[in-house]
Amino acid sequence: MITTLVQRTYILLACATVAVIGSILPASAENSSSANTLTNQAEQVSETPATNLNSASDLVIESTQPSSAIQSEKVAQTFEPGRATRSGSSYFGVAGNIGLTGNTRVGEGSFAVISKIGLTQNLSFRPAALVGDNTVFLVPLTVDFPVENLEVTQLSIAPYIGGGIAVSTGRDSTVGALISGGVDVPLSPQITATGGVNISFIDETDVGILLGVGYNF
Repeated sequence: MITTLVQRTYILLACATVAVIGSILPASAENSSSANTLTNQAEQVSETPATNLNSASDLVIESTQPSSAIQSEKVAQTFEPGRATRSGSSYFGVAGNIGLTGNTRVGEGSFAVISKIGLTQNLSFRPAALVGDNTVFLVPLTVDFPVENLEVTQLSIAPYIGGGIAVSTGRDSTVGALISGGVDVPLSPQITATGGVNISFIDETDVGILLGVGYNF
């Protein structure tokens, strides 16, 4: 009787042990699966910023390309005194002024020193001095146009137009507005002929025609 009771007790203990082990194993497996899931999620989160970082780098590279193009365009319009413009080389020369109307040297006949100083591809500075009793200095800034070929005369011409100031010297030095326009005619790689009309507004309206030749530099 006692032996039977002991055997049953062992059987109950064995069943209880098996039940406890059976309940522990699924829990540990579930915990392991949860741990693996959390690990995978952490790895995915850690990879996402790298992808965003690469996208940000691509955006930076793409954004620098337009700025490079703008910089290249700016280089083409670099301010460089003495450079050639699209109308031709810069030059220094002499001319004669034919006065049409007015009381200053612009409206009277006179000897002149002329020049063209290229600033950018499209702009040039064209100071001139009309020498005489009351010397007049012309200081125009002009827009230069591309050279055009004339089939009739077989010459190339480059128009220009602009404005600035005219300064008349003497006892009563005065300053007035100036309108200037004309054409440059390249004759050779070293020589350029030029002709233009100057209209100044000093005391009254003065008009003169300037014809000359310059040495290219």
